[in-house]
Amino acid sequence: MTTNWTLTIDCADPALVARFWCTALGYTESDPPTGWDSWEAWLTDLEVPEEEWGDGASISDPEGVLPSISFLKVPEPRTVKNRLHLDLQVAGGRAEPHHVREQRIRAKAATLIEAGATLVREIPMDNSTTLDHLWLADPEGNDFCVV
Repeated sequence: MTTNWTLTIDCADPALVARFWCTALGYTESDPPTGWDSWEAWLTDLEVPEEEWGDGASISDPEGVLPSISFLKVPEPRTVKNRLHLDLQVAGGRAEPHHVREQRIRAKAATLIEAGATLVREIPMDNSTTLDHLWLADPEGNDFCVV
């Protein structure tokens, strides 16, 4: 039997980081739990203090196929490189011509940089100048790759 799971990203501003990842993944803000018309109604019914309402966010695959991602407000900043990160697979794989892969990778990265990401490093294929992937960071410095 499998276990349901959600990827949770620690951050300082859950709404900001959730919006960025909606752009990156094509996700949308998650609907409130079944039985509630809004997140505010759910939070109110659970007696969550209003000052805590911005402490989390959740996004979902609009097709309902891929896992949800949650964002949790934490007080400490990120201090070391992630041991787990997302690879956004946009290039079509290594069987695609190098120039096609690079064009797709750079186009997606440009969109994400405009949305608040920063380029950390260009990673070439082994011993070449041909681009393999780009290492980026989201608006709060969480690592991810565009491959």
